[in-house]
Amino acid sequence: MLIVSIVLFTLAIVVAGVAVAGLTQRLPRNRWAGVRTPATLRDDETFALANRVAGPTLLATAGLFVMGGLGALIIGGPLGAGVAVGAVIVGALTAGAGGMLGAKAAAALPTPDTGACGNSCGGCSLKSTCAP
Repeated sequence: MLIVSIVLFTLAIVVAGVAVAGLTQRLPRNRWAGVRTPATLRDDETFALANRVAGPTLLATAGLFVMGGLGALIIGGPLGAGVAVGAVIVGALTAGAGGMLGAKAAAALPTPDTGACGNSCGGCSLKSTCAP
């Protein structure tokens, strides 16, 4: 059970780091961490909002991972393994709910108007052909 606990503690540290970075708006747009949907990745402001909204649930997920690791370490045996598995399942559902809330918040933001160039033309050289 020691290895299971170490894995859960490590996951808790990583998830808590992403949560704190999202809450403090220091999480840059990237391919690996944070809420990553087409709506959240359209600009830095939207990505920051989505991860600020998802941050509290990610902190809760980190707490669940710590509790699962402690349960596996203290209880041990099959019951400790069950506690660890339960913590991972509930933590994944909690993180998913937070991601969903963050994605909905990002989708609710209006898309920035880039004018005719970039919306439908595909290039600035065609700008005059797109105008009605």
